[in-house]
Amino acid sequence: MAESLVLADADVVLARARAGDMVALERLYRAYEAPVYNLARRICRTVEDAEDVLQETFFEICRSIHQYRGEGSLWGWVRSIAASKALMRLRRNKYRDTDELDDEYHGPVLGKHEHGGLRMDLEAALERLPEVSRAVVWLHDVEGYTHEEIAGMMGKTVSFSKSQLARAHTRLRGWLGGEGALA
Repeated sequence: MAESLVLADADVVLARARAGDMVALERLYRAYEAPVYNLARRICRTVEDAEDVLQETFFEICRSIHQYRGEGSLWGWVRSIAASKALMRLRRNKYRDTDELDDEYHGPVLGKHEHGGLRMDLEAALERLPEVSRAVVWLHDVEGYTHEEIAGMMGKTVSFSKSQLARAHTRLRGWLGGEGALA
């Protein structure tokens, strides 16, 4: 995925964007709009929150483009802003009570696959997790962030990140029908 998110003439676009060129800023937006929205949608529960995160992310990019030092990929920088904005959205929405995974609150959801018991697809299972637990799973398992990075972004400890991931994996394995469901 990283290769598809490389801007062909990133140095030129960045220089122009830093100078306030609206066309260059729009190129950045068009290049990263879909992946930022997808990341936000995976972390946030609603489409509206994901759209807000998309806007907040690009507002922050325009505001702080001068601070991007070129260390690492441009997508990595954009992705870290998007993840941070999505996590701030969770906090703002007061979805912080994730120490327990509550079946009754999230209710049973049947998925596409049923084989003699409750089974669901991964999308439905992830959607069923509380917001912070889902965010930790997505950031760690899909985006590749370390527990240290996740803890820093969430203002929590490394053990919080690890325990949220372990609990969520246990719950997902149960919902997806077995120990081998998540390796």
